[in-house]
Amino acid sequence: MPAPAEPVPSLPAASAPAPSRLIQALILLAISASLVLVLLLLLLGGARSDPYTRSTLELVGSEQNGGRLFRLNCAGCHGLAAQGLVGPDLHGVERRKNDRQLIQQVVSGRTPPMPRFQPEPQAMADLLAFLHSLPS
Repeated sequence: MPAPAEPVPSLPAASAPAPSRLIQALILLAISASLVLVLLLLLLGGARSDPYTRSTLELVGSEQNGGRLFRLNCAGCHGLAAQGLVGPDLHGVERRKNDRQLIQQVVSGRTPPMPRFQPEPQAMADLLAFLHSLPS
């Protein structure tokens, strides 16, 4: 008579099969990515809600008035023709920075030796119109 077969050991209940662990890891990754996205949207939304920037972007600027403002406040560093001296050449600046970034650069003076300026929103809109008019 043959010997009785030994029972096959079963996996402990606490040990999950590999596909289940993979699914859990993917769910955790999706939740983490969603949280990062929500935080990013909140941070970017805050930048968009800046009242000064928002009011400036709602206005139509005058290239002529912006040119006058540029010659009075900016030409000392950027040159009368915006060709760059101490400050960079501003021709084609709209390809390097969007209007929000340009406004932030002007009001914050982020890049030394750029001073901070806080023109009225209409004056800032005029300055943007002038910058957009410069040949690339």
